[in-house]
Amino acid sequence: MPTRIRTRTADGAPPPVAVAAGAEVPQLLRLLHLASPALPIGAFHFSQGLEYAVDVGWVRDEPGALEWIDGIAHGSLATLDLPVLQRLHLAWAREDDAAVLRWNAFLIACRETDELRLEDRHLGAALMRVLAEFGLATPLFPVTAPNIRTALTHATAFGFACARWQIDPLAALQTYLWAWAENQVLAAVKLVPLGQSAGQRMLHSLNARLGGLCVAAMGLIDSDIGISTALQSVASGRHETQYTRLFRS
Repeated sequence: MPTRIRTRTADGAPPPVAVAAGAEVPQLLRLLHLASPALPIGAFHFSQGLEYAVDVGWVRDEPGALEWIDGIAHGSLATLDLPVLQRLHLAWAREDDAAVLRWNAFLIACRETDELRLEDRHLGAALMRVLAEFGLATPLFPVTAPNIRTALTHATAFGFACARWQIDPLAALQTYLWAWAENQVLAAVKLVPLGQSAGQRMLHSLNARLGGLCVAAMGLIDSDIGISTALQSVASGRHETQYTRLFRS
């Protein structure tokens, strides 16, 4: 007969060892949780211009989708989102509210369309609501009474969680970029359309490139931060009035 493992004490409470182990969650598990598609923040609602690019034929197949996603990763994520996320992570860790607000406002200002600003604010607010359920909250961005002045970006909320959980900055950047790339690939699989195997090939190819982008992003100085993805901005702007859409605008 197999040995049964006791998971409760005589009064029904978890044994002390289980409580202690559960209190120290490894960084990897924290990061997997933050990157999980099951996290209810609604990232799957947005295509970041990819839906328009597919509709007008800019993206037609697997190589085209990979080129589009890789181009945005290089021209926007690696030169804007990631270096700003690094600074937000540091600002949260130092409890530097002024720096948090400055970089949060900077990131929103860099979104060139209403659609991209809507997405960023939606993801940020949704993630902060989830974090509040875990006991992570800040008066800087109140969950109960959000408004335009307290709107936060996804990177701001993500950096807040990583700082509170003492996650390594490079690992935080890698996880943020991976979650973005996975959502873009899933959007391409639906829109082009592509098969699941094509999606996995794209993720495998992107994996070989994303790590280097994170390291390079951490070496950027403030004056190097910016974007060079004009075509994505055009696609996002035109998607706002696209007649038929699967993704939110």
